[in-house]
Amino acid sequence: MSTPSPAREHEHEFEAALGLPELLPAGEKIIWQGSPDWRTLAVQIMHVRTLSFYFAAMLLWRASTLKYDGASWFAVVQSMALLLPLALIALGLLLGFAWLTSKTSVYTVTNRRVVMRIGIVLTVTFNLPHRLIESVSLRPLAKGTADIALVLAPTDNIAYGNLWPHARPWRLRRTEPMLRAVPDGAKVGELLASAMRASISLSEPSVGSVPVRATQQHPAHGDARQGNALAV
Repeated sequence: MSTPSPAREHEHEFEAALGLPELLPAGEKIIWQGSPDWRTLAVQIMHVRTLSFYFAAMLLWRASTLKYDGASWFAVVQSMALLLPLALIALGLLLGFAWLTSKTSVYTVTNRRVVMRIGIVLTVTFNLPHRLIESVSLRPLAKGTADIALVLAPTDNIAYGNLWPHARPWRLRRTEPMLRAVPDGAKVGELLASAMRASISLSEPSVGSVPVRATQQHPAHGDARQGNALAV
């Protein structure tokens, strides 16, 4: 029996349950469900903190240049009054996008699959059975949050544009769905690893299951596969 590809379903006005396009079948239960932390999204994906320093540096450079050229303080303040709102609008848009991404995204981990309901304008649900997940990597972030990347079997792939920002950065050829800025990420990673271990141990050999390797990536490490292994 061949392994099915990740199912993609468009959301409509009605959801049978939060984050799920239909009720779970008998024997399947939710282990964890949650959404990304919007503040972490703003810092890690939108780079709001970095851009804030950049805009501040540019404004200071502009002010110092004007003073060096002999401009009055009134002229300096007037110039800042024109540029500062533009910087604030840009940062506000990025913060708004992070907030909307958090509010419209729901990650669900069951004892059989991972479900990602994502999308702000066009909502899409991806169903990822555990047997399609080759390995799991966890990258700790600030305040206990973490990014959890799912490496799919080589025969299964999802377009990067369909996943972003819920995709591991720079994995364009072989995309990796990623649960972004998950609160209490280490605990969720352990729950997912445990559920995958139990699920795959019950799978039939004919399904073509692959071994699960869950690793933990620290921010200083370049490759998730070089991190500390989780108990799987």
